Formats: sequence, structure tokens, C-alpha cells
Amino acid sequence: MGSEAVKSWLDARGFGDRITVHSETIDTVEHAAQQIGCSEAEIAKTLSFIVDDKPVIIVMAGDGRVNSSKFKALFHTKPSMIPRDRVEELTGFLPGGVCPFGVPSDIPVWLDISMKRFEYIHPAGGSEFVSVKLTPEELEKATDFAGWCDVCKGWEEE
Repeated sequence: MGSEAVKSWLDARGFGDRITVHSETIDTVEHAAQQIGCSEAEIAKTLSFIVDDKPVIIVMAGDGRVNSSKFKALFHTKPSMIPRDRVEELTGFLPGGVCPFGVPSDIPVWLDISMKRFEYIHPAGGSEFVSVKLTPEELEKATDFAGWCDVCKGWEEE
């Protein structure tokens, strides 16, 4: 899909002005946090999985990791990420630029509760050089999300 199509998608929902194009890559949580100037936890990483032979996208806080038992409780299967060489074919985005905006309508987009603790979060915007600054509530409105989920570990505040 790419960042131009993502810009059109976000413009249609009133969030096109939240896009930032970076001079260096934001292809990892670490790189994104450095370029944006926020904590790694505030990066909204978008992961793509195969569930029942179909893609599913989960967006979670940058410090979260998938909890297998929580994932299995929701999706009734163990987590299996889309192989890197099939990510673009199945999601429409290259690895490093996968985002929750404008994905094919048959791919559910789930938002993990790990992001709700932040005022702003920063998902990718269709390429490894584009980010989008949104509140968790705005992220709901900017995506065709399936719902909020709780499939992460490692982020819980003590």
C-alpha cells in the first residue's frame, strides 16, 4: 500500500496532519524511538500473525511481547507470525512499514491495551520512514479496528 495511500486513508479520517516523515529509518522500535524522541514503549509496533490460515494484525506498545497463553485464549491457536518473505503479499506493506491503516478489509486489526497508558503512541505510517502520532482513542478512529485485546506481557506497570 505504501505511505501515500496511508496519507489518503488518514486524510479521510481527519488525521493526515499527524504524519511525520523521518530522514532515517524507523524500522525497529529502537530506531523509531530515537527518530521520534520518545520512549521505546510509546512506539506502537504493528505485528502480523496467521490465524486460521488468514492474516491478523495486532498493534501493541513497544515494550510489550506477545503472551502465548493470552493470544491462544483470544484466537484459539498459538501465535505464529507471518514469515518475513510473505508480509508484503499478505498485508500490502513491506516489513518495517506494516501499519494498521488501510490494510485489506479482510484483515482484522486488534489494538492491545498495553498502549492505553500513554497520552500519545506512534505507529508506522506505511513505510520504514513514516510515523503517525495519535492518542489511543484516535488510533481507534483512524483504523478499522476489531477491538481492544490483552495479549501482551512485559509491559505491566508495577
